[in-house]
Amino acid sequence: MQGNLEVKLEALLFASPGPVTIDQLATALEVGPAAVKSALSNLETQYADRGLRIQYHQGGAQMTSAPEYAAEIERLLQLDSQSHLSRAALEVLAIVTYRQPITRPEIDSIRGVNSDSSIKTLHRYGLIEEIGRTSGPGRPILYGTSGEFLQHFGISSLDQLPEIEGESQAPEGSPDQPGQGGEHSDEPSAQASDHPGDSEKQENDSSAQASNGS
Repeated sequence: MQGNLEVKLEALLFASPGPVTIDQLATALEVGPAAVKSALSNLETQYADRGLRIQYHQGGAQMTSAPEYAAEIERLLQLDSQSHLSRAALEVLAIVTYRQPITRPEIDSIRGVNSDSSIKTLHRYGLIEEIGRTSGPGRPILYGTSGEFLQHFGISSLDQLPEIEGESQAPEGSPDQPGQGGEHSDEPSAQASDHPGDSEKQENDSSAQASNGS
């Protein structure tokens, strides 16, 4: 019975266009959430030596390709395997990763410079996404990392991220400070091999301030 459940679960994950919650899977399979979690764990073990992985994002699970085969997939799909993120964009990405959900004004406050250009770059390449708005004045957008972020960095969930020194909480929703680095906001671009990024040679994060909602 358990093996049959895993086969059905595999089919659902394959057919799903995005992450599916445990409750959604349990409803579709007409079993309890505990059975789904057990089956997912078994699938993860089975996939360890294969080309598939189970990825968890925003409370949902989805099937993805194994990150160690990224080069072969890029050749098959004729993707550009070398791309770049500016140092400013990498800095913003680190802040979003460890402080999400977070607004652009909060990112600006941490870095001491305008981050609108970097946020647009990261959003354009799908590494971060809008996950809501605050209830404060102007209702600024809340940003968080995306499922694409997990895939490009070869991790199945945010729990696998390394802890920042002095931090003990998981990145998602953590109120703690991210790593330092605001002094690099106007540096030339730094290579981020095998990950999408900014092809511009230099990112200007000292542009005019955008509205709080951007």
